[in-house]
Amino acid sequence: MTAGPRPGPSADQAGAPSGGTSLWGGRFEGGPADALARLSVSVHFDWRLAPYDLLSSQAHAKVLHSAGLLADDELTQLLGALDALRIEVADGSFVAQVDDEDIHTALERGLLDKLGGLGGKLRAGRSRNDQVATDLRLYLRDHARRVVVALVELEQALVDQAEQHLDTPAPGMTHLQHAQPVLFAHQLLAHVHAFARDVDRLRDWDRRAAVSPLGSGALAGSTLAVDPVATAQELGFDAPAANSMDAVSDRDFVAEFLFAAALLGVHLSRLGEEVVLWNSTEFGWVTLDDAFSTGSSIMPQKKNPDIAELARGKSGRLIGHVTGSLAMLKGLPLAYDRDMQEAQEPCFDAVETLLLVLPAMAGMIATMTVHAEVLEASAATGFALATDVAELLVRNGVAFREAHEAVGRLVVWCTTHGKDLPDATDAELAEISPHLTPDVRTVLSVRGAIAARDGHGGTAAVRVGEQLAAVRLELADQRRWADAG
Repeated sequence: MTAGPRPGPSADQAGAPSGGTSLWGGRFEGGPADALARLSVSVHFDWRLAPYDLLSSQAHAKVLHSAGLLADDELTQLLGALDALRIEVADGSFVAQVDDEDIHTALERGLLDKLGGLGGKLRAGRSRNDQVATDLRLYLRDHARRVVVALVELEQALVDQAEQHLDTPAPGMTHLQHAQPVLFAHQLLAHVHAFARDVDRLRDWDRRAAVSPLGSGALAGSTLAVDPVATAQELGFDAPAANSMDAVSDRDFVAEFLFAAALLGVHLSRLGEEVVLWNSTEFGWVTLDDAFSTGSSIMPQKKNPDIAELARGKSGRLIGHVTGSLAMLKGLPLAYDRDMQEAQEPCFDAVETLLLVLPAMAGMIATMTVHAEVLEASAATGFALATDVAELLVRNGVAFREAHEAVGRLVVWCTTHGKDLPDATDAELAEISPHLTPDVRTVLSVRGAIAARDGHGGTAAVRVGEQLAAVRLELADQRRWADAG
């Protein structure tokens, strides 16, 4: 799918539909109040649905023809006019006007301008209710794949950095305190696994979203012989909706997409927070490229990690979209209610936010310089090898409870005397605990501690290498899924 159409008029510019293009005015003797018109208008944001509305209109024209409601030449004219409108929307020569209430009104106006009364035939057998539900599903299914494409680039940037640091020890932390040494590649890949779950969620979401509402009409289907199965196939859905009332009132696919987007935003925020820390003077683990940093308007020395901070901040709006949409949906009766118009803008904003943040984060990660020597120098600080000593005692037959207590006393002694674990003499070790024999020195090595953690999912180089191989295959599969859409 090509890039979305240009925005329509702003809410301030747009007003009530007037004249022959209104889709609902026949029942009314007078026009809507200005206040109603300004509240009701949606074309300034649902203009993004134009390419998808035109696709569904072409599919609908074909089933009207199959039902004998359009002659051969009428179908040809309608499909030609819809193709022309698609080009005009894409290049900006056809835009919404202030009298267009929504995208459906605008595009019908375009058809009427091109075909006269024939353009009005397309409205048979469908409602804006099934139309917008179909358009929004098409939009989100298309853009979920665009999000995955951008997310794969970020995953790839992390993988590339991990490949460069398969031999770089780093401080592993819990509670932001030094805990145990790990390979920096292991930490980078931890973020990749979180993002891979985000892709899995979007793919799983797409399976449930691949249901076509078109043909459900306002809520009860149609007396016309339109074929929902044919339109579903034409539009790339797996099947038509099984219940017409559910089809037009269901916005589960919106809430679920927004949750997946929000959790992706949380993972972006978590990575952003780490980069902010890594880039600080106190950590000094990485230096960000000038192209992906900003400065201060007053302090000449500053180089700020704005991309990471913005990713962290924008997660809040993604979370807000989920809660707002669920609150809007929770009290609605069947079938369609105008409240559902509020489902659209959170979707558009979530997609546009992710497509803005993801490339910036990918560029920042791909270009950052990792200071391996700083990471390795700090890998053992904070008594990070204490657990290795305790586990050695366990292998020597000491109960872990006693081993934990003995090593804890050793840490207290080192803290009191301003020393590190290897600095205690044999006599001092024995005085602290009889379990602390001289062989504890055999495990006081950062690289040895890392290599020893060679169980499944561990930080040993052999295990991290296996992770990398598996992740490369997974990224290839993610790309295939996104491209197949």
